[in-house]
Amino acid sequence: MRKRIVCVLAALCAAGAQGQVEAQPADPAQRARATVAQMTQEEKLKLVFGYFSTDFNGVARPKEGINYTAGFIHGVERLKIPPQHQTDAGIGVATQPSPEPRGRTALPSGLATAATWNRQLAYQAGAMIGKEARLSGHNVLLAGSVNLMREPRNGRNFEYGGEDPLLAGTMTGEQIRGIQSNGIVSTLKHFAFNDQETNRTTIDVKVGDAAGRMSDLLALQIAIEVGDPGSVMCSYNLVNGVYACESDYLLNRVLKRDWGYRGYVMSDWGAVHSTIPAALAGLDQQSGWPFDASPYFGPALREAVDNGHVPQARLDDMVTRILWAMYANGLMDQPVPVVEPDKIDFAAHAQVTRRGAEEGIVLLKNAGGVLPLASQVRKIAVIGGHADVGVLSGGGAAQVHPVGGSAVKGEGPQSFPGPIVWYPSSPLKALAARTRAELTYHDGKDVAAAARLAAQSDVAIVFGTQWTAESFDVPSLALPDNQDTLVDAVASANRRTVVVLETGGPVTMPWVDKAAAVLAAWYPGTAGGEAIARVLTGEVDAAGRLPATFARDESQLPRPKVDGDPSSKTGRFKTDYDIEGAAVGYKWFEKTGRKPLFAFGHGLSYTTFAFDGLVARPAAGGQVKVDFAVKNTGTRAGWAVPQVYAAAGKAAGWEAPRRLAGWDKLLLQPGERRQVSVTVPARMLAVYSTKAGAWKVAPGQYTFTLATASDAPVGQASVRLGAATIPVTLQPAR
Repeated sequence: MRKRIVCVLAALCAAGAQGQVEAQPADPAQRARATVAQMTQEEKLKLVFGYFSTDFNGVARPKEGINYTAGFIHGVERLKIPPQHQTDAGIGVATQPSPEPRGRTALPSGLATAATWNRQLAYQAGAMIGKEARLSGHNVLLAGSVNLMREPRNGRNFEYGGEDPLLAGTMTGEQIRGIQSNGIVSTLKHFAFNDQETNRTTIDVKVGDAAGRMSDLLALQIAIEVGDPGSVMCSYNLVNGVYACESDYLLNRVLKRDWGYRGYVMSDWGAVHSTIPAALAGLDQQSGWPFDASPYFGPALREAVDNGHVPQARLDDMVTRILWAMYANGLMDQPVPVVEPDKIDFAAHAQVTRRGAEEGIVLLKNAGGVLPLASQVRKIAVIGGHADVGVLSGGGAAQVHPVGGSAVKGEGPQSFPGPIVWYPSSPLKALAARTRAELTYHDGKDVAAAARLAAQSDVAIVFGTQWTAESFDVPSLALPDNQDTLVDAVASANRRTVVVLETGGPVTMPWVDKAAAVLAAWYPGTAGGEAIARVLTGEVDAAGRLPATFARDESQLPRPKVDGDPSSKTGRFKTDYDIEGAAVGYKWFEKTGRKPLFAFGHGLSYTTFAFDGLVARPAAGGQVKVDFAVKNTGTRAGWAVPQVYAAAGKAAGWEAPRRLAGWDKLLLQPGERRQVSVTVPARMLAVYSTKAGAWKVAPGQYTFTLATASDAPVGQASVRLGAATIPVTLQPAR
C-alpha cells in the first residue's frame, strides 16, 4: 500500500514535570500503539462502541452527535482523540429521515460512476463528496460500496460498481482514495457477498473459497489496494452458515491475515449478533446502536475481557486498528470543524457531478443516427419520468437530499427507504436551452394520448424510470407501472423514438427493436437533467460503457427467481453462489453460451474508431503489456474505451472463457491517433489455489483480445507464459 504522509510533530505528549514535550513517531501504527499504551480500559471501550446519531426505537441519540446522521463514537479528550461523526454514503452526504433534510450534492449512482470507466473521474467524485462530508462536520464516510452484481434485481445495485471485480474494485478504490484525500476515513462495504436485499439479514450464502476469492472478494481486495480505506464494514448476511460480522474466515483469515489489512472492521447497522464470537472473529467496532438486539460491545464486552473470554490483547488490537485509521487519515492532526456548510461550493460541485453523469451515460442503440438531435428537428415530444421537473434517485441510507427539496413530493413509501426523491434538474428545461425545436411534455399516464403526441412530432423522447432502494429487490427486470406498454406505443407511433432510462440497474426491453435509440442514464445525480440534455444534443460525446450485462430476460440468470421470501422478515433462507462460482455477469453468459440483450462493456459513441498495431509482451513481475494504437476516424471528438480481455487454455482452470484484464479511456479529436499501453496484472491471469493459499498462473499460451465490448473483438495477440505464484497479500496499486 502507499505510505501516508503524516505530520511528525502534530501530536505532542507531556513528558515529565519540567513541561518537556516529545514528538510522537511519524508512522501511524507506532502512534496508535503509543496512544493505546496511555489509555484506560474505559477509554478503550469507548472507541469500539458506536451509536446511531438519530433518535430511534425509543433510544435518544448522543447529545454530542450530529442529529439525523448515521453514527457517533465517543472520543477521548484527554488524549486528543476526536469523536467519530459518521455519515452515509457513497453517493454523497446523506441525511437520516428528518423533517428538514440537509441539502447536499449528489453524485450519479455508483453504477453510473463505474460506467464512466474513468479512474480520474471516480477520484474527483470521491474528493468532492469527501469535502462536503468534512464541511458538514463528519470525519467518517460510509462509502466505498463494491458488492458485485450477482443479482441484477438487487435494490442496492445502484450504489455498487457492477459485475466485474477489476472494474468495480478499481473504480470504487479510486473513489475511496478521493474521499480520504480530505483527511477523513472512508469505509469499504459490504464485506462480503451481500449481493441481494431480500432477507438480507438472514440469507445464508453458499460459496467456495476459491470462487469467492476470484469474484466478490477480489473486487474488495482491489478496492483496498487502490483506496486504502481506513475501515471495512462487515455485512448482514451469513456466509457458509456464519454471520459475516462473526466470520473468522472472512475477518481474521482473509482480510487481516491473508491480505494484511491494517484498518478496523465496523459492523453494518444491525449486523451484530454476539459479543465473544464477534470479537474473537475480528469485529473491531459495533456500529449504530440500537439497531442490534443488544449493546454487545458495551458492558458485555467489558465483562468478557475482565473474565478472560476475550483477551486483553484482542481489545487492544481493536483500538489500535481504529487509531491507526484515524492517524493515517489525518483525523488526529486535522480535526474536522463542527459544521461549516456555508463553505460548500455547490455550483462547482454540480460541475463535478455533471461530468460524471455525462461520461456514465451509455448509448446502447442509435439506429439511423437519430442522435445527436439534429438542428433541423422542429418538434420534440418529451414523455414521462417527470422529465419536466427533475431526475430520479435511488432510496435508502444512500439517499442524498437536494438543496431546496425534491422536485416531486409524496411519491413512494413515506417511511424508510422512501420517500422517492427527484433532483430538481429538468431534462426538458435543459433541452429547451439547447435546441430551437418546439418541446411538448406529456406525463405518459394516458398511453394513447402520449402516442398521438409522438405521432405529431419529429422526435419522441420517452423517459423510463425504475425506483430501487435499500431493503428490497425489484420483482423483475421489467420497467414498473406499465411503462413497457407506454414505450411500445410511442415507438410504434414514431420510428424516431429515443428512450432514456433512469434505473437502478439493467432492465429488459421488449420494445427495443422499435426504438431508434436507447440511453442508459442510471440515476444521474444533482445535475442529471443537464447531463442528459448535453448527451442527447451532442454537446458532449456519448462516453459511457456498460459495467453490467443486460439480460434478455430472467431465464438467462443463474437464479431466474431471487432466493428467499420478501414477505418474511425472520425466515432463514439459503442461496447458492456456487451455481456460477466466480463466473459472474458476462463470464456466466460466455460460459453458458447465452446471448444477452447488451453485453458488458458495450456503449456507442458519436464518432468511430480504428485500432491497429496490437502487440502483447511479457513484462516484469509476471505482468503482460498490451500495446496498440487508437485512431478517431470520424468527424467529431469522441471517447474511446478500448478493453483488453484475457483467455487461457482449458488446463489453466479458469472460471470462464475470458476475463477483463485492463482498459483505457481517451478523448480523441477527429483524425487523432494515439498509442496506448495497457498493463495486465499477473493476478488477472491466475487462479486462486486454496491448497497453496496463493494465486497460481499455469504455464501455457495466453490470448489477449482487444475489444470495444466483451462481445465486440477488434484484434488478438498471444503470449506464452511460464508458471508463477502470486502471494495472496495486498498488492501495491501504484
